[in-house]
Amino acid sequence: MSLSEIDFQEVDNAINQALKEIRQRYDLKDSNTKIELNKKEKIITINTKDDYSRKQSIDILQSKFIRRGLSIKALKYKEPEPAAHGRLKQIIHLQSGISKENAKLIVKMIKDSKLKINAQIQDEQVRVTAPKIDDLQAVIKMIKEADLDFPTQFVNMK
Repeated sequence: MSLSEIDFQEVDNAINQALKEIRQRYDLKDSNTKIELNKKEKIITINTKDDYSRKQSIDILQSKFIRRGLSIKALKYKEPEPAAHGRLKQIIHLQSGISKENAKLIVKMIKDSKLKINAQIQDEQVRVTAPKIDDLQAVIKMIKEADLDFPTQFVNMK
């Protein structure tokens, strides 16, 4: 089974750690940077004083994601936009679940591998079944090695 899920508790922890580091850094101390998570809409919003602070905040946030085992491929950046009082706002969408196009891509990769495997799309997941566990492990290895622009995880291998 291949899926693309986000652990929002870990995202929240990464944001809190990033904010703590931003407040402690000398070059960002006066930026009054805010990072907010909207779990319902799966959006992170960074509000800061200038482009330098925005870039540094994103770097710090990405490092915290990596440290907490979250894939930075889940982060989809919008163009920065002006905010009130001459500040900058950066919106980052959290990609959760596999889109129909990406699921079709994974199924095509599996079918092209010529292994005796059945792959089907279920909601935002791809369900993969095979009589041999070695075939499932081969598919997992193939998907991990493919340079996909979205994160994947694998669960429930029996």
